[in-house]
Amino acid sequence: MNAYQTRSMLTPAVKNLLILNCLCFLPTLFQSLGQQGFDLDQWAGLHYWQSDKFNIFQLVSYMFLHGSLEHLFCNMLAVFMFGVVIERAWGTRKFLFFYFVTGIGAAITQEVIWSFEWKQLVDAVNLAANTGDGSLLEPYYDKLAQYFSFSGQLSHFPTHELTRLQGLFTEGITDRLVTIGASGAVFGLLLAFGWLFPDAELMLLFFPIPIRARIFVTLYALVELFAGVSNFSGDSVAHFAHLGGMIFGALLLTYWKKKGMLYDD
Repeated sequence: MNAYQTRSMLTPAVKNLLILNCLCFLPTLFQSLGQQGFDLDQWAGLHYWQSDKFNIFQLVSYMFLHGSLEHLFCNMLAVFMFGVVIERAWGTRKFLFFYFVTGIGAAITQEVIWSFEWKQLVDAVNLAANTGDGSLLEPYYDKLAQYFSFSGQLSHFPTHELTRLQGLFTEGITDRLVTIGASGAVFGLLLAFGWLFPDAELMLLFFPIPIRARIFVTLYALVELFAGVSNFSGDSVAHFAHLGGMIFGALLLTYWKKKGMLYDD
């Protein structure tokens, strides 16, 4: 394979991914300007698999939706920066296959994480309501605050409020679990770049010192793992989905390497 090099011309897949993501952002942009319209996120965003709003096509469609201009810009900048180089190395068909495998892999990872976290939350709410002890929900305060508006300490919640909270979990509350964005596939591309061009030097805006791609990818993965495990208050980023994109990417890259297909287009 040729040494890592950059060019200004867009490659076919990257060009079309940029266009599609920008077009899919238009409904969100109109809503942010106060315009009424079709809520694309509720239809095509990735919902929890037990929600009535879940559909199998959301495993793909969620990758083309973004919640803000900043969200869109950051992901598309990464697709451009890393995707162009990778598509030139692999060809369009192989590049797109990798992109969608990692994006779908990220979605599957998010569904697994939701299943685990949601069961813990439901069990805690049921136990608190049955015992009348709201203090049992304190470890889940930040998670509950993402879905409900309440004030005061949960330990002071009267029994009837705990029972009402329990009832909400049986009234379609899972519809509120939804994620959007191309970040899972972007993290897959980041891994592929570090894998194919480990010694390429990257210059970050907030850290203006050259850093090798393999070191950058490793550090970024560790940061995502730390953020996902820590579950910081107010953090709604799907960190484990990002890692899922990397994991599925690593599995595919390992398979291609074993079969001698890693550098073939």
